[in-house]
Amino acid sequence: MALIDDFNSAVSRSKELTRRPSNEELLDLYALFKQATDGDVTGERPGGFDFKAIAKFDAWASRKGTGKEEAMQQYINLVNQLHQNYA
Repeated sequence: MALIDDFNSAVSRSKELTRRPSNEELLDLYALFKQATDGDVTGERPGGFDFKAIAKFDAWASRKGTGKEEAMQQYINLVNQLHQNYA
């Protein structure tokens, strides 16, 4: 249960950054969060000109096969790194 508590704490801490992370960092946060909470991406890749949805889908799809616990730990590590860089 400690991992889940640490993950939930990291989710809260991710909203307390003093600077906005880069787009790449934001996509990493999104992908790791979705992988940790929902598992592998499902559905079809968005098409058309919805570039934001496409980028989010691709970022999440890049984490396919990563276990939920591993994704939680990677998310925690990323938030800790961002706090060191942006806090």
